[in-house]
Amino acid sequence: MTPADEILDIVDENDEVVGQAPRGEATARGLRHRCVFIEARDAEGRLFVHRRTPSKLVFPSHHDMFVGGVVGAGESYDEAALREAEEELGVSGLPRPVPLFKFLYEGPGHSWWSYVYEMRCELPVDPQAEEVAWHTFLSDAELRERLDEWEWVPDGLDAYHRLREFRAGGGAGGTV
Repeated sequence: MTPADEILDIVDENDEVVGQAPRGEATARGLRHRCVFIEARDAEGRLFVHRRTPSKLVFPSHHDMFVGGVVGAGESYDEAALREAEEELGVSGLPRPVPLFKFLYEGPGHSWWSYVYEMRCELPVDPQAEEVAWHTFLSDAELRERLDEWEWVPDGLDAYHRLREFRAGGGAGGTV
């Protein structure tokens, strides 16, 4: 099965399941589904940053400051967050990512409910070659320096700004 064949829950504006569709169809038709974004930091507190492979269905070859991806049909956000973190970082036995907040991302031709998590990955990473073309760990200051230099995934950039606002406001849970 290819990533385009993966079955996703299709959801409405309230994040209620209204149907299912293959990922490729959901992407092509702009059907709203679910995604997770995990901020992964190393033992020194640096952020995992990567460039997506050119073969990605959405935002190929863009940089991202989150690991993550779509939530499969019948899968919970929490299950997807751990699965995606382990897959993309190439590490098993990670601690469960900590849920922070949820928001509705709406961009040109794309819409998905997005849950943002944070986690610490103190093990050596071996990123999934199908997902990650290049990676490094950056301090927060180094990341900010590159925000205007690199082409970023728009949903990840949106999540990044919302996460900064969330933390500046004291980090109350829920939807932002």
